Amino acid sequence: MTKWYDNIVIKEVEKMENWLVKRAQITPNRVAVTMAHQDMTFAEVAQKANHIAGKISSLKDCNARVALIMTNNVAGYLIIMALQQLGKTIVFINRRLSVDEINYQLSDAGVTLLLTDDDYTQALQIKQQIRFSDLPDGEPIIPVTAFPDDFVTSVMYTSGTTSQPKGVMQTYKNHFYSAMGSAINLGLSAQDAWLAVVPIFHISGFSILMRSLIYGMRVVLVEKFDSQAINELLIHDGITTMSVVPVMLKQLLAALPDDVNYNSHFRAMLLGGGPTDLATLQKAQLHKLPVIQSYGMTETASQVVALDSADIVKKMQSVGKPLFPVSITIRDQDGQPADQGNIWIKSPTLTVGYLNKPQKLLQNMHDGWFDTEDFGYLDEDGFLYVQGRQGDMINSGGENIFPDEVESAYAKMPGLDDIVVIGVPDDVWGAVPVAIVSGTGLSSDSLRQFGREKLAHYKVPQSFYQAKYWHRTASGKVQRQQFKADLDALEILK
Repeated sequence: MTKWYDNIVIKEVEKMENWLVKRAQITPNRVAVTMAHQDMTFAEVAQKANHIAGKISSLKDCNARVALIMTNNVAGYLIIMALQQLGKTIVFINRRLSVDEINYQLSDAGVTLLLTDDDYTQALQIKQQIRFSDLPDGEPIIPVTAFPDDFVTSVMYTSGTTSQPKGVMQTYKNHFYSAMGSAINLGLSAQDAWLAVVPIFHISGFSILMRSLIYGMRVVLVEKFDSQAINELLIHDGITTMSVVPVMLKQLLAALPDDVNYNSHFRAMLLGGGPTDLATLQKAQLHKLPVIQSYGMTETASQVVALDSADIVKKMQSVGKPLFPVSITIRDQDGQPADQGNIWIKSPTLTVGYLNKPQKLLQNMHDGWFDTEDFGYLDEDGFLYVQGRQGDMINSGGENIFPDEVESAYAKMPGLDDIVVIGVPDDVWGAVPVAIVSGTGLSSDSLRQFGREKLAHYKVPQSFYQAKYWHRTASGKVQRQQFKADLDALEILK
């Protein structure tokens, strides 16, 4: 017998209870955030967020998106929580960008309200630009009751090294599965505390805040990176986890006395933003510092691959294996399985798309798989090795040269502080590597000789240039394209 409802398809969007409201109900008295030795519980955060949400609501901005410029401080943290209580999509803006760059992103995002920390002074092209302390009085609001899985809670613009920046849309589902994959990999306890000094307006920082709500974990906010001050925190505070990029890890280890280790609860230095050199990893081992190398991107809502600390010795230069529930494969330029080639991923953490560019994500998608445009390989045990960006690879006379490999080989050279390798056109070889360096007592001859002892001859940079300025993003990543643009203005090292 056919029932009347047999042919009716009901599609209901999955929802999760408001994360902050839920967390404040489950563990109201657990510390949510610490800054400068001042603690705030989840119940207090929920109360303050609702109060601030009332202030934002009084601005009468009906736009679904609100732009935000902030630093890693409690005021910015509470603004994020308040915007989530209002059901707003947060468009995170990198405060270090130029006025023109920010105006482009504000226009592209179609926002009409920008909230900024009190230290930001640039006037931007937007209907309302309000400092945190200038928010008007308002009535506390009733927070949204649930977060739909597919609701875009955050938009972050990629660096745009090869084209205009793209707004990566991240859903609550993306962030939830990212938190689950991280918890399964790193483990979880009620005593966990994650130090956040990587910028919150990047995925590496914001993901810590999202995990805090899901896990019930304390976040320790640090506004500016200072290796001495952070080492003091890691030695004396019960911090268990910290996210770093390679330059941060190097500076922390350089400032840490040889006979001093971090507190006994510390169990994970999560390293992202690119590979680090063998010498740094070996120094970390001397301090019994568990470095968890990882791989991820804005499009995947943080890391999707990580190296278990038990494998750090035998797989030292690998970024690890895919987290639950992530899958990885390697394909050649024709999209066929290969031993070495582009890294493709399939993951519920993958973005639903780029803002205002519905076809852009599809260009890198095939049967649910996403081409990261990173180059690498899987070894016989299934560990991923990332060799660099597809666009960074230098093809010199038919030989592939990966800048990351060359830079790593120079890590132990005395007097060399930083090196970045790029490819330049060459009439004979098609392209050759050159290097931009900073340090003391350096010469082209000494750099070339050191390289020849560590690398195949074709991988040794043909020329060495003295850096005028070291280009990094706010999260510490080297901006290789900026160095390439500067090259004509730099002096060749003698």
